[in-house]
Amino acid sequence: MKLFTTVFFISCLFVFSYSTVFAGNLKGAIKVDGEKTADIVVYLLPVNKTEFAAPEKTAVMDQINLNFEPHVLPVQLGTKVIFPNSDKIRHSVFSNSKTGKFDFGTYSPGSEKSIVCEKPGVLPLLCYIHHDMSAYIVVVETPYFAKSDDDGEYVIKDIPAGKYKMVFWHEEYIIKQEEISVPEKGTIVRNINSTGV
Repeated sequence: MKLFTTVFFISCLFVFSYSTVFAGNLKGAIKVDGEKTADIVVYLLPVNKTEFAAPEKTAVMDQINLNFEPHVLPVQLGTKVIFPNSDKIRHSVFSNSKTGKFDFGTYSPGSEKSIVCEKPGVLPLLCYIHHDMSAYIVVVETPYFAKSDDDGEYVIKDIPAGKYKMVFWHEEYIIKQEEISVPEKGTIVRNINSTGV
C-alpha cells in the first residue's frame, strides 16, 4: 500500500510538473491608429481544434451607477454569468443576440439574475429602462484569453506549448487574426499595431 501511494504521488507530481513547465505566456500592447486601445478581447484558439471543459468559476456583469460594469466581459464557453443589481433603482437587462437571446424583465435593487453562455459569440446587453446603458459579453471557446487595459496591454498566462490562432474582438474595430507559436516556457511578446476599420 505504501509503495502504491508513493508511485501515485510521483505520477501526480510528474503530470503537474509537465503541465506547469511546458507552458508559456503571451503579453503585449495593442494600438489602433497609433492610439493605445482598451477593451480589446484577445484569445487563442488551438490550430488543432480542442474542446475545453466548462469553467466552474462564475463571472459577474454588475450594474452600478446606471452603468454595466465591466463594459466588456470576456468569458469561456459554458461560463455562468451573474447579473447583480447593485444600484438603488430597478433595472431590466436583455439581449437580442443569436448567441444567447434573453430578457430578465425588471428586477429590484439587491437582487440578481444569471445566464449560462452556451454558444460562442457576442452578447450585446441593453436595459429597457435606461437606454444609455450598454455592454458586451464575448464568449470564446478557449480558456486562453485576456482583455486590453487602458494602456492597451494584455497578458495571457500558462498557455500549453503549441500553435494557435490569435483572434481579436472590439466593438468598433476589426483586427486581423494572426498565427503564433507558444514556447514550452518563457514569455513571448506580441505587440499589435492596427489600422481602425
